[in-house]
Amino acid sequence: MTEFTGAPDTRRLHVGATAVEARSLPPDLARGAMLLLIALANSHLFRYGHDIGVRGYPVVDTIPDRAVTLLQMSLVDGRAYPMFAALFGYGMVQILRRQTAGGLDPVAVRSLIRRRGWWLVLFGFVHALLLFSGDIIGAYGLLAVVLAGALIRAHDRTLLVVAGLWLAPVAAFGALQAIPVPEGAQTVLPSMSVEAPLLAAAVRVGEWVPFTLLTALFALVPALLLGVWAARRRILDDPELHRRFLLRAAMIGAGLAVAGGLPMALMAAQVWAQPSATATAFAGMLHAVTGYAGGVGYAAVAGLIAIRSRDSGGPVVRAVAACGQRSMTCYLAQSVAFVAVLAAYGGGLGDRLGVAQTALLAIATWVLILLLAELMRRLGHRGPFELLLRRLTYGPRSG
Repeated sequence: MTEFTGAPDTRRLHVGATAVEARSLPPDLARGAMLLLIALANSHLFRYGHDIGVRGYPVVDTIPDRAVTLLQMSLVDGRAYPMFAALFGYGMVQILRRQTAGGLDPVAVRSLIRRRGWWLVLFGFVHALLLFSGDIIGAYGLLAVVLAGALIRAHDRTLLVVAGLWLAPVAAFGALQAIPVPEGAQTVLPSMSVEAPLLAAAVRVGEWVPFTLLTALFALVPALLLGVWAARRRILDDPELHRRFLLRAAMIGAGLAVAGGLPMALMAAQVWAQPSATATAFAGMLHAVTGYAGGVGYAAVAGLIAIRSRDSGGPVVRAVAACGQRSMTCYLAQSVAFVAVLAAYGGGLGDRLGVAQTALLAIATWVLILLLAELMRRLGHRGPFELLLRRLTYGPRSG
């Protein structure tokens, strides 16, 4: 084991990463399914050369593009990342629980989580430098660094109160995101239209810094706090004991997500033409706030599926869980695929494919990555980036 201080002290020895066979199915299942939502949410960001409307969605005119935009804005946009944030917070408590059970004191665990967070920030920077400036890894890492101490010490009531109060700036930011971009803008991320690889990399880094700060501050904190609260109650670790809660959370959360996302979805799909500025701002606030309900609801659905899939379930459940166990590797693989096909510094098809076509590409990418994750599971291989992060966090003997 690796020591945190010079003198041997059993209270300061970490126990390494969780073995695959000891992992809980529901969180991994939720992460694997969430990667499909993230692929759908990110795919349109790789497009360029098209006019941009509300929330950065391309202005659509064909029936397939309108239908897909309507569905994605109601079910995916602003709903996938809150789910990931809740699962990230859940995972932080699992780390705390495992390390303290192994004899590590809370102060050392806080240092461990912060060190892991700094490595995640570095991973996010490299991801942006090489592939995609809309990276989310760096934002999660930043929150781990800043909030590690508070998440370990805070009382449950404090977590819920802060999460509720934080929805105010989230709503305000949602209203700003709903404001249509200046006329003539043709991409959310200008780097997507840059063909020169080195120049595109420089532009991506410039986009990543504010994106990471704004996302961490205005898009993730409430869901992360709710994830910590849920993990303290082992809601996804012992889903059978919380079946009624999960059922209610799934129904209410998903219902609120769809209802709250519909106004903005109608605007983005050009069904609600020329809404007033007040209506657009209110729709943006509603869309942002109800996204957290959707994230919680989707995670609850994963818990309910896990209850029905005892002993790891069938082949589909095992494959999705395998993807969730390798979530960072699979997330990065999505960027490789999208750049290879869509970005101007890659395949260059981002100015030709419509929203519906990029959504099909996202689904196909997720399915392919799912199959690769299942193959890795059968061969007994963990995700390479998960292994790297664990070794950097826990030491070279933690693989």
